[in-house]
Amino acid sequence: MTDMEGAPPPAPAYLGSGPSGPRASFGRRLVAVVLDDILLGIVYAIFFALLGRGGAYGVGLLVSLAYYTFFEGSSSGQTVGKRVFDIRVIDFSSGGSIGYGRALVRWVGRILSGIVCLLGYLWMLWDKEKQTWHDKIANTVVVPVEYYPVTSWP
Repeated sequence: MTDMEGAPPPAPAYLGSGPSGPRASFGRRLVAVVLDDILLGIVYAIFFALLGRGGAYGVGLLVSLAYYTFFEGSSSGQTVGKRVFDIRVIDFSSGGSIGYGRALVRWVGRILSGIVCLLGYLWMLWDKEKQTWHDKIANTVVVPVEYYPVTSWP
């Protein structure tokens, strides 16, 4: 039998087996993106009425890019949907804002996440850090604001 006095305590059971911090649930992320897509769908419908299918698609794509880049790249990291459901996008390493450049990269990553039967979106269900493919591409995580408060919204 060895003397346990002075020995370091055993590592916690959760170490290495789960996310490194609190993460937003799949459900909260899903309803937030549905709300954002409803808002963008309304904009698309307006442009569809004005410009027809081709024009509306082009403008809708640009509006989506601007919307997600502006809101997720802001200091809050929140789109309207994320704000309603109290979640935000942060940098995986520092916990701070991701900025507009990485928000743009994350938006492009959304396209990749959706290409293969939405597998990139579902990836968070079994990923240790609860990251989707677009989170991994941009090195981001989505977190609840109760653990990572927002100081200001755009």
